[in-house]
Amino acid sequence: MATKQNEQIVESATEARQAEPGPSVLALLSMSTGLAVIILAVVWFVFFRT
Repeated sequence: MATKQNEQIVESATEARQAEPGPSVLALLSMSTGLAVIILAVVWFVFFRT
């Protein structure tokens, strides 16, 4: 809970973000990076294979 000290509102880092970081952010980053690698590999095999 936010408190007031010396005319200033004091909050924790989680309260200031108004959310808690979860594993979904890591999963989204991993999935998007993996998908980008797969797409680039397909493009490379289709256009640059000799």
